[in-house]
Amino acid sequence: MIFDTLIYNATIVTVDSDFTIIPDGLLAIANGRIARVDPVPKAELPPARETINARGAIVLPGLVNTHTHLPMTLFRGLADDLPLHTWLNDHIFPAEGRFINPETVRYGTLLGCMEMLLSGTTTCCDGYFLEDHVAGAVLETGMRAVLGQGVIDFPAPGVPDPAQNIAAAIDFIDKWRDKTPRITPSLFCHSLYTCGPETLKKANRAALEKGVLFQIHVAETMAEKKQCRDKYGITPIRHLDGLGILTPTTLMAHCIWLDAVDIETISGRNAAVAHNPESNMKLASGIAPVVSFLECGIKTGLGTDGCASNNDLDMFREMGSAARLHKVNSLDPVVMNARTVLEMATIGGARAIGLDHQIGSLEPGKQADLIVIDLSSPHLTPMYNPVSHLVYAVKGSDVRDVFVAGEPLVRDHNLLKLDAEKIMREVCSIAEIVKGV
Repeated sequence: MIFDTLIYNATIVTVDSDFTIIPDGLLAIANGRIARVDPVPKAELPPARETINARGAIVLPGLVNTHTHLPMTLFRGLADDLPLHTWLNDHIFPAEGRFINPETVRYGTLLGCMEMLLSGTTTCCDGYFLEDHVAGAVLETGMRAVLGQGVIDFPAPGVPDPAQNIAAAIDFIDKWRDKTPRITPSLFCHSLYTCGPETLKKANRAALEKGVLFQIHVAETMAEKKQCRDKYGITPIRHLDGLGILTPTTLMAHCIWLDAVDIETISGRNAAVAHNPESNMKLASGIAPVVSFLECGIKTGLGTDGCASNNDLDMFREMGSAARLHKVNSLDPVVMNARTVLEMATIGGARAIGLDHQIGSLEPGKQADLIVIDLSSPHLTPMYNPVSHLVYAVKGSDVRDVFVAGEPLVRDHNLLKLDAEKIMREVCSIAEIVKGV
């Protein structure tokens, strides 16, 4: 057999069920999938149309960002250092109402995908408005994504009549369901404070009928928890559970203000959580009980949130923040070790969004979504433990090559499918309009 691509002489971190690490490894790609993952043979290399000598590099699965709002790259740094509800109601919602349209959504999404690809993220899970235009832009980039059309009980970009919000989401799902294997449609209810019980139930029923992921922000702030208790007499998690929302295809972002019963409820329903430590810290929302999630077997991925509240999409920074935050919070240096955090950013994230059968680890038969890390910088010298290196020392800028479904999207730190200068120029033009208002 002649392989399409052969990467060899690399330290391969497979993130398979045994967490196999091959110090001098070989990975072969054929027809967009991983065909072999082995030690480099003592005899000659197997034949391939292209060979890449990755000596002095680490090869690992492409990172999975389980919670993004891609067009919000347009608002990076727009309203920093504010409480969540002030930030959202007084700044972000008004900015979205004025400036979010098909063109701005496209360029904001392209910018976000550029940033993610260059820093090693090959799959993201997004929720926003005008998601059809998000999907079109993501398709241009070659990334893999789960994309959720936003639903709220108020006029929104692309859906001025809230009565049509779920119908718009269903139309989006139907349009993108079988269009391309790299895009999986989803449904995104913003939160309990923007979606009433009937909207939540109808949206969840639609997601279940269509067999897609149901996304929602949950228990992000103490104020949200109090509001839910004042209105319904129970916690946000128990409120959602009473509505039948918690299922194996539910992904909840943040989940900070939870008690032990909430955690048991999520575990019992086999729902998933997207942990966003940097956004949670920046907005002073709190610290999610992620250690308890993992102890209870809850599917937990790592996410950056949108650039308006983080302010970047670098999953390597997010890994380092997650590991350090929970160590200092628990005063235990052992919790959230490097392997645990790397799994959250790869196979754990894939599991949370329902794609672990396709991506998240380097195993024969899976999609060839992988990244190559250049170790030649001073901050990566020497290396004793590749997993520790990936979580505590590697930066997004150390990503050298990126493949999705075997297709090279980044080579030698350069994007192959996108005009980076044009995209950034267009985004800066949009920003000038935003600043001028």
